[in-house]
Amino acid sequence: MNAETFLVEQNKALHNLYKDLLLAGWMTTTTGEEVWNSKLQEAQSKLDSYYADSKRFEEVKYLLQSNKVNSIEERELKDLYNNMFKNQLTEEERIKSSILKKQLVHLFNTFRPKIDERLVTNNDIRNILSHSQDEMERKKAWIASKQIGKKVQSMLIELVKQRNKEAELLGFKNFYEMSYQTQELDVQSIFELFQRLIKLSDEPYRRIKEEIDEEISTELGCKTKDIQPWHYTDPFFQGAPPIKGFNPNVFYKEKKLEELADATFESLGLNIKDILNRSDLYPRKDKYPYGYCTNMGRDAKPRVLLNIDSTDFWMSAILHEFGHAVYDKYINKNLSFTLRRPSHTLTTEGVAMFFGRMNRFPNWLHRFLGIKDPSIQTLTPIILKLSKRDMLVSMRWYLTFVFFEKELYENPDQDLNKKWWELVEKIQFIRPPDVTHYPDWASKMHFSLAPVSYQNYILGELMASQIKNYIETNVSKDFFNPLVGEYLIKNCFHDGAQFNWNHLIQRMTGELLTPDFFVEEFIR
Repeated sequence: MNAETFLVEQNKALHNLYKDLLLAGWMTTTTGEEVWNSKLQEAQSKLDSYYADSKRFEEVKYLLQSNKVNSIEERELKDLYNNMFKNQLTEEERIKSSILKKQLVHLFNTFRPKIDERLVTNNDIRNILSHSQDEMERKKAWIASKQIGKKVQSMLIELVKQRNKEAELLGFKNFYEMSYQTQELDVQSIFELFQRLIKLSDEPYRRIKEEIDEEISTELGCKTKDIQPWHYTDPFFQGAPPIKGFNPNVFYKEKKLEELADATFESLGLNIKDILNRSDLYPRKDKYPYGYCTNMGRDAKPRVLLNIDSTDFWMSAILHEFGHAVYDKYINKNLSFTLRRPSHTLTTEGVAMFFGRMNRFPNWLHRFLGIKDPSIQTLTPIILKLSKRDMLVSMRWYLTFVFFEKELYENPDQDLNKKWWELVEKIQFIRPPDVTHYPDWASKMHFSLAPVSYQNYILGELMASQIKNYIETNVSKDFFNPLVGEYLIKNCFHDGAQFNWNHLIQRMTGELLTPDFFVEEFIR
């Protein structure tokens, strides 16, 4: 069979398999019903079985080695190879990890933490950590945010070991290294980049962290040396607290965030009304409590799940997730199914992060929230300072996560909570609490359900800065201009996965991915 005929068959089969999988995933997260979780597992098993087919895998390898394929066919075959390679296991081995993941999905979808036997939501916890002056209330809220960790830890470690076993059977040292290779990433060069980011940001971050601690000391009446993790506004210190005397949440009172998002994307010539109509934006019982975008069957009909309230955090989140959505929507519909997706996870993250930063642009506040001069002139230096310190805090969190995850897969039998707090202290400069009641690290959902993905957030942030610089220099200094949307569609979205991620970035900006623009924007 020639490559063209073979790929037509594979694309048709994969289209049907992914449509079933993504629908079951959407229904699982929007309803929390076990019946949908079972359908999700069944759909995932069917896809895994497809990718596990050894005869099909041999055909893919043969065609790749034949030198009888064009560049597009080679790209499709490599995508198939990367997905199939990691599934070349016995059904018994594949089922083990599938069952564990199913159980973890259900736990994260339905678990609700308690404070004094009262069920609370993640938004409740975030509100307490953002506003409460009561030391004990803050501590209880922070501890509640970690309760899920105790629930999932043993199962998660079992899954990590199972993933490692599968990787070893395929000839890799561990699952982490295998995941990098199948994502077209090189562990050594990527971690050299991460070490460079740590070194470059150490002193700027230290100054910001000391400033934040001084603000907390004044606000909550504690000494800086006594500050505990629950004194910060996020359970993992993923973002910086508002600057004293300035709370961006006030801008969003009685605002409909979806209307602000719609107006933002419309100003760039990007239509999201159809996506909004398909999306699920507000919290309710048994609904997945976080947020994500799904491209469903890659038929240019993405949808978004969120749990918004009227805050700066959720404004950024809705812009971010709809950034993913417009990428999916504007991919060339005539591409084969295999290529009808973003070039890489990091490229869709880079685009989403580019949009997710917009509500911190002074001209966005002026245009979409109606903040007028001279107020905007007064606010501009405050907003820029907040953006820089929030980005540095976020970047140090990302780095903590990736260094720990690498350790997790290299040695899952070590004292993981001890290692977690060693890295938190070293990278985020947060002292471990006197007592940790739970395996705090395990409460972060991504370790369970989105393994080896956080490196893409770091690389995405670098890409976002690179895109921003290029647009400002070569397209339009005013971001809210249809020329910007046109540039993104033509140079990024439309191409789907036809190009390797770094080749795509080079086509978009004239150079390969570099940290220089991120450093210039947020560190220097």
